[in-house]
Amino acid sequence: MAITYNDLYLDVRQQLRDIGVEAATLEARELVCFGLGKSREELSRDSRLYAATAQERRVRELVSRRMAGEPVAYLTGEWEFYGLPLDVTPEVLIPRSDTEVLAEQAIAYVRKLGECRVLDLCAGSGCIGLAVADKAPDVKVVLGELSDGALKLCRQNIRRNGLSGRAVPVQVDALGLPDPTLGPFQCIVSNPPYIPSGDIGGLDGSVRDYEPHAALDGGPDGLDFYRSICERWRNVLLPGGRLYFEVGIGQADSVLRIMHRHGFGDVQIVDDLGGIPRVVFGTLCTEI
Repeated sequence: MAITYNDLYLDVRQQLRDIGVEAATLEARELVCFGLGKSREELSRDSRLYAATAQERRVRELVSRRMAGEPVAYLTGEWEFYGLPLDVTPEVLIPRSDTEVLAEQAIAYVRKLGECRVLDLCAGSGCIGLAVADKAPDVKVVLGELSDGALKLCRQNIRRNGLSGRAVPVQVDALGLPDPTLGPFQCIVSNPPYIPSGDIGGLDGSVRDYEPHAALDGGPDGLDFYRSICERWRNVLLPGGRLYFEVGIGQADSVLRIMHRHGFGDVQIVDDLGGIPRVVFGTLCTEI
């Protein structure tokens, strides 16, 4: 029996709600648009039109995969972050709205500086660094990432958002020593792997079974990358420059102490919209 675009959307939304998907409205819209080959505007405009059998079948197949646990962003191959459309594959973590707090904090800081250089370390899809480049046009951004697959996505997302003149991807290892010629930077932002190794098996299946473990695993206590970045990467940060981190639940105080130990002062903690400490940042002192 034929079904309209709108009824198909409502049906998909209810299916997702029935399995406890919090963002059922958003996810249903993305799946239906992708399956139908329609933009959001076209879906709204053509809501009373009937879906062709092949279109409905494609949407139903996507929904079945989503209900089995596969994330929407990997099904559609894209996601939005801070207003930017980004290509996304299982090579990188899916950008989260919580991470926009980190981008927002860094953007506010570098806008005050004017012309400066920013390093997005553990860049993944490039979402944070590209948001900074987009919202602070006087800034030059380096997207530092180890994974070849992630670097490919960084390049795609730079081109997709017209930021070729202001952002460049570079292969680096956040657990290693930086090449001194990479710097200097006035600001480093990082959303590093921070899940304790032993906790990965207990994550939600949509994360555990689909997202890259290398981008999740922060070592035995989840803090390996924070230690390395504070100790080693401070060498490419100018004195008086700032280091911004995203942190996991319950990690803010530990990261604050790590930053203090490695010469960062005026360390502050910022909550996300849910009241959870999400960002820790500090200023590199001239002396430890």
